[in-house]
Amino acid sequence: MAKSLRSKWRRKCRAVKRERYGVKELARLKETLAKTDGTQEVQMSDLSAIATVTDAKTIKENALKLAEKQEDKITDTDQAMETDGEKRVYNKKTMRDQFGNYPVWMNKRKIVKHKKGRGKQLKSTSKPDKRLTRKQKQVQAKKEGI
Repeated sequence: MAKSLRSKWRRKCRAVKRERYGVKELARLKETLAKTDGTQEVQMSDLSAIATVTDAKTIKENALKLAEKQEDKITDTDQAMETDGEKRVYNKKTMRDQFGNYPVWMNKRKIVKHKKGRGKQLKSTSKPDKRLTRKQKQVQAKKEGI
């Protein structure tokens, strides 16, 4: 759908407002931070006292330790959930599983649309069912005879 002139104009005005008010907002934030510290200059190093900085290695190590602890907690009394057994294998082309059913998440309208498209595709790839002329029959007979 085409963009109207009105929406383009509104977008342009909003961009101008963002620029104008962005500077004011930054100044206001710095001012409030300065009031809490009692100094006029704001330094970003003060933020490290508020938040802790960790690197990726320590986060991964902590995650591994948590995973090991959870594995230790699982005992023999805990049993895995029983499933029906066979896992459904879906064909990418037909979108059906080995039993001929479509996936559960697939919408009914989408299934109907897919079936319709598959019919057209099969029709286009199959041989035509028209009758052969005498000449075509003769050519075909010669090919079979050779």
